[in-house]
Amino acid sequence: MPPDLRKIYDGFAETYEASRGRFDMTGVLAPFFCALPSRPGHLLDLGCGAGEPFPRFFLEHGWDVTGVDVSPRMLELAARYAPRMQTLCADLADVDFPPAAFDAVTCIYALFHVPRARHPGLFAHFARWLRPGGKTLFTYATRDYTGRDEFEGTKEFMGQPLFYSHTTPDNLRAQLETAGLRPEAFDYRDIGGETFLWVTASKPCPSGPLR
Repeated sequence: MPPDLRKIYDGFAETYEASRGRFDMTGVLAPFFCALPSRPGHLLDLGCGAGEPFPRFFLEHGWDVTGVDVSPRMLELAARYAPRMQTLCADLADVDFPPAAFDAVTCIYALFHVPRARHPGLFAHFARWLRPGGKTLFTYATRDYTGRDEFEGTKEFMGQPLFYSHTTPDNLRAQLETAGLRPEAFDYRDIGGETFLWVTASKPCPSGPLR
């Protein structure tokens, strides 16, 4: 992950209260939660930030939640908004967990900060970390946001030059399938005045014996 990202998000933590209502994700959070096969279960939220809204919502519904974020200041906020979340201060592209440890993996407004060359490896991790039937939901940048079919560089967000990286949706779908994930939904959503691709994929359950 670009080295300045930690510093930038530490800075965002200073003004978090003023902007926390800008992104209403109710329309995507509740349907994703209701489609999960296991309740309660264990959620891994990569790039968890201040613990809202996904970790907090899942905790309120009886789930265990593990959150990973590169920003210590954001995790200080998470201790306030999602105090029961287990947290790990680390680069989401470098963490590892045991196989089949989670029922859901989310990565909201974070994956596109990782260089796209590392995305296939991350998707393989998602598949390994998920239990059969588990699902992942993540936000992905596309031409609608960067203006290019493929992009790797910086764009301004809240006055800061943030790093973004993405390939095409078709390539993304192929990467998910290669990793052993089944793409379920590719939805373009305008939230807070920004359009991103919201992707849901699942880890298939093993087939039963032939009869």
